[in-house]
Order: sequence, then structure tokens, then C-alpha cells
Amino acid sequence: MMEIRLSLKIITILLCLICKLFSYDFDREKVKFISANPFSFFDIITNLKYQNPQEVYGVLNFPEESEIKSFPLIIGVPGSYSWASHHYEYMEMFRKNGFATFELKSFESRNISSTVGSQVQVTTAMIILDAYRALQLLSRDKRINIDQVGIIGWSLGGAVSLYSAWEPLKEVISSDLGFKAHLSLYPPCMVDLDLVEFTDASIHILAGELDDWVPAASCEDLIIKMKLSGANANITVYENAHHSFDRSTKVRVDEDGYKFGDCFFRMRDDGAVLMNFFGVPMDTPLRQKIGLAFCTDRGPTYGGNPRARKSSFKFALDFMTDNLSKDK
Repeated sequence: MMEIRLSLKIITILLCLICKLFSYDFDREKVKFISANPFSFFDIITNLKYQNPQEVYGVLNFPEESEIKSFPLIIGVPGSYSWASHHYEYMEMFRKNGFATFELKSFESRNISSTVGSQVQVTTAMIILDAYRALQLLSRDKRINIDQVGIIGWSLGGAVSLYSAWEPLKEVISSDLGFKAHLSLYPPCMVDLDLVEFTDASIHILAGELDDWVPAASCEDLIIKMKLSGANANITVYENAHHSFDRSTKVRVDEDGYKFGDCFFRMRDDGAVLMNFFGVPMDTPLRQKIGLAFCTDRGPTYGGNPRARKSSFKFALDFMTDNLSKDK
């Protein structure tokens, strides 16, 4: 009898250890909500209510063993390859420092693994709508302080983080709820906005000096215009850093990716992005492909820079800590 009790105790201890070891998986909450598939900002601003519905999900996770009753939240949005290891490292870092996190799964929800080389299957407009729809649903969760929510994104996700602060989009999608902090890592900034009007949230771009996928210079120009318009916006450019400088992998060439170089596209105040010849709106997948084909090259470089990687992780934590308060 003693042996049986001892065996059961050992089994119980082992099960507890296993549960603790894999607690990250058990703590994750899959959250589903209804979004839509607007191809462009123009579709959101002029025709949002007629977009086809799309079920989207994300993964919500909370810090362990915290006395905080209402957590500040950080929504994460990956790049064109979807979620990678360095993205998850950021989210884990945030949780260890008292933030709840929400990993937006826009690609997986639409059965897409990558948009590199096309950028039409899952667009910035779709993911911005996803982010706000997630925000609206999560506002009902009492564990989350919905007034203290930030958004971080990388590359394509960087565009989501940046342009989710563009006032014309926000007013149509979510006039009441918004993000308090927008951190955008190496986003595409090659847009000349007719209406430079952003929310009063804190906005910051992290870019790489040697980025030939989406050049840092265009982001520097955009930040100047945003500042002149009154936006709380800034940029940090890391020396000798390529696109995806916060990866731990070596720099490599992506043969399929776009090199935007000196490409610039005008965006009207209704969200229509125009080709840089004839001013034709790139409001369909075909038109966008044509517009990019006449402006871009292929074969950008991307990969980690140890110094920039370390600095960007530190900056991300400091930025969110400074802008999002933690209620006890």
C-alpha cells in the first residue's frame, strides 16, 4: 500500500513538472473574432460595411504570478513570412515584464504562409482591420486594461503598426478605441500622403541603415512630415543594419522579395494608393502587381545585426514601459 501511494506521489510530481515545463502552451488562449478582407485602405474608408466577413484568430497570453489585476496589452503583428522566432522573443520579453500579449494570426486565419514577392493575399488593410477588431473584442476582457494597449509590428506588420495610427482609417474602423503606443520595425514608408493626419499616440520607427527592402530614408522623410503635422512620432536608424536586423540569423538575399529603392507612391485622403505613372489607383491585386513591377527590383537582403538586435529589444521594452502604465 505504501509503495502504491509513493508511486502515485511520484507520478503526480512528474505530471506537475511536465505541466510547468510546458505551461506556455497551456496558458495560451485562442481568441476568435470576425474581421473582413478589404484589399486596400480605399476599401476600408469607402466601402467597409460591404466587405466579405472573415474569421480571424489570435493567441492571448498573460504574465505568470503577477499581482496586476488589469494588464496593459501589447498586440504583435509579424512580417510577410508570418511569425518567426525573434517575434516570439519580443512577446515573451513583454510578458516577463508585466504585459499581456496578443499574437495576431492574420496569415494563418486565411491559410496563407507568406506574401513575399506578391503582397496581395494578406494586405496591410486586412491586418489593420484585424488588429482593431481584436482590440474591440478584447475590450470586454476584464483582465485587460483597454486604455493601455500598444501595437508592435515587423516589416508588413510594421506597416500595420504605423498606419493603424493614420486618423482617416481609425475613424472609420474604431472611433472610440485605439492604441496608445505604435512601435514599427522596418516598415514600408514609400507613400506620399495627401493627408498627414495621425492620432496623438506615441509612434516610433526602428529602421536599418542598409535596408534595401524598404529603405530607411523614406521613413525618415515621413517622420519629418508627421512631426510637422503635430504627430508624436520619431525614428531610430541603426548603423550597418539590414532589413530584419533583429533576427539572430546571418544576412542573406531573398530572390523573391521586392527592393523598393526610390519608389514612392501618392496616397489620397480616401486611402487610394496611386501608381507613380498615370496616377492609376492600385486598388486591385492586378493593378498593384503592375504598379510594383514598373518600380521595384528583386533580391533584397535581410538578416541580423547583433548590436542592432540588442538595442531594438531594449528599445521595445523601454518604449512600451514608458507609454503603457500598469494598474495594480
